Formats: sequence, C-alpha cells, structure tokens
Amino acid sequence: MPVNQRRIPLPWTNVYGLARTLVALGTAGTLAASSAETLFRPVATIGNYPACTSTTAASLFCLSPDDYTHLTWIKWACVIALLVVASGWRPRLTALPHAYINYSVFSGIAIVDGGDQIALILSVLFVLPALGDRRRWHWAQPPVRTPQTRATQLLALIGTGGLVMLRLQMIVVYFQAAVAKLPHSEWQDGTAMWYWGTNLDFGPAPWLDTLIAPVIGTPLGVALMTWLPLVIEGSLAISLLLPQRLRWWAMGAGLLFHLSIALMMGLWSFALAMAGGILLLCLPLGSTIQFHITEPAVPTPSTPEQEAEPVHVGEQAGAAAPPRRGQMDETGLTQSRQ
Repeated sequence: MPVNQRRIPLPWTNVYGLARTLVALGTAGTLAASSAETLFRPVATIGNYPACTSTTAASLFCLSPDDYTHLTWIKWACVIALLVVASGWRPRLTALPHAYINYSVFSGIAIVDGGDQIALILSVLFVLPALGDRRRWHWAQPPVRTPQTRATQLLALIGTGGLVMLRLQMIVVYFQAAVAKLPHSEWQDGTAMWYWGTNLDFGPAPWLDTLIAPVIGTPLGVALMTWLPLVIEGSLAISLLLPQRLRWWAMGAGLLFHLSIALMMGLWSFALAMAGGILLLCLPLGSTIQFHITEPAVPTPSTPEQEAEPVHVGEQAGAAAPPRRGQMDETGLTQSRQ
C-alpha cells in the first residue's frame, strides 16, 4: 500500500441518519407544542420577538414578524418540513432546510435553551456529510461498492470531517458542563439536585414527584443524584480516549441521563438533540445498525450483507479497493476493521 494512502469510513450510514431524525424531532416538538404567542412573546429589556435586526433578520419568522396568524402558519410549515427531515427522505436535499429552520428558531423565538443551540450546531454540521449522500432515505445501508473517483473521495472526506467536528463539539459541551459545576459548593457537597428537585419551575411533575421526593429526601439519594451526572458528563467528555467496550457504557449512561432530565424537567427537545449527538460521539465512525426481522414460522437462510467499503484517499481514481469483511457484535453494529 502506498505511504500516502489513507482509509476513511463512509459517513453515509443509518447511524448518522438516526441522529438527524432525533435532532429534527426535537425542534419539531418545540414548535408543535408551543403557540405562536408563547414562542414570540415580548421580553423585558429586549423588546418584541422575532427581533428582525442585523443577522437575525434572515430568520424565516421575519417574513411576518408582527402577525401571530402568519407566524402560526410559518411555524406549522416548519414542523412539516422537520417531519420530512426526520423521515429520512433525501438527506442531500433536506440538510440545508433543516439547518435554516434551526437557525430561524434559535434566532427568532423569545426564550431559547441549550437544546435549540445544540440542534442548530448539529444540523449545520449534518450538511457536510449530506453533500455526498445520494441515498433516497437516510435509513438505507451505504452502497456496497462506491466508485473510487476523486469527487467521491473528496465528498467522503468532507462528510467524515463533519462528523469528526461534531464529535469534538460534543466533547466540548460535556467537558464544559462537568467543569462548570465543580466550583459550586452545592455540587461539591452533593445537595444540588435537592434544589432542582424541589424547584417549582424545573422540578418533576406531580406524578413523578412521588418517586423522586423520597430519593432526594435522603443524604445518600440526593448525593448520588448530584454526583452521578458529573461522572456521566466526564465519561462522555473523554469517551474518544476510551476503548469501544467502555464507550457502550458511556453511551447508555448518557442516553439514560438525558431521558431522566426530560422526564424530570420536561426538556424533551434538549434530550433528543443531545441523544443524536451522543450516538455519533460513541458509535464507531462508519458503523451501521443492522435491523433484523425474523419469522420463526417460515425459516429462511440468512445471507450476511457486505460491509460498505471505505474510501481510500490517495489512491488512483477508479482503482478498486481490496474487499474487507465487517465485524458484527452482539449490539447489531457493523464496523470496519481499521
């Protein structure tokens, strides 16, 4: 093999597609569950929203900033477009509208949270792999054999580079989240979750409070609920330094952590956006999720699917890459042997 030859995994997998779906569903849920009067209410010391000044004037909601009826129609048009994105249809065509809608939401609504911000960042980075994604649905397996043209090599490199930048962004988010808590005495002494758990605005719903209150009412329970998030965020921040067998645990803990936040605080859009980022952070680049449907009554011989071949950067255009077999583990993921 030539010295200047490098192998990179194809970015066009259903793992990247699942992440796009989760992020799009999070934003769609925010818009669908909130009225125009709630999303675009005036904010003290700032003024009316959408604030169509400077770069925020490019927001989709600035087409009719002073009419709640028109804003409602625009909001539902965005929901429909996001559902199309979530369905996985033509990622190459829907990536830019997805990013533009998330920009419009982040810059146009009155009160944004971390979920809106991370959804915008992820949707912008999703544009890079989508440039070369010719699949009709992002749930489809990547092509078994990809022509080794210079254009394909460049698009695969751009797409994989976008996913690498996404991973680095998620590391920064979790590193900052963990480190920012450490100077506060409530996180040091293990009592922070008592304050959050009894907060009238962010505390659990009444049906869940019957389960949470006895836990945060004990010293051990509230300490575990306070310190476990620090451990999970720290493990996700260093996940790329861990072997893959430990990343599975970090991924599972992270998904369960954000599900708990969604149940306790109602931050579902934040949970969905972060779940999409966690999948791409912890799963191997180029891996795919294998969906198997079995019918016990009519047994049929199984034929293993070939793994999508990685692009060989640096080799002559049109040269065929040597075939390599994939490695499948008990999770149903297929990844390349690097």
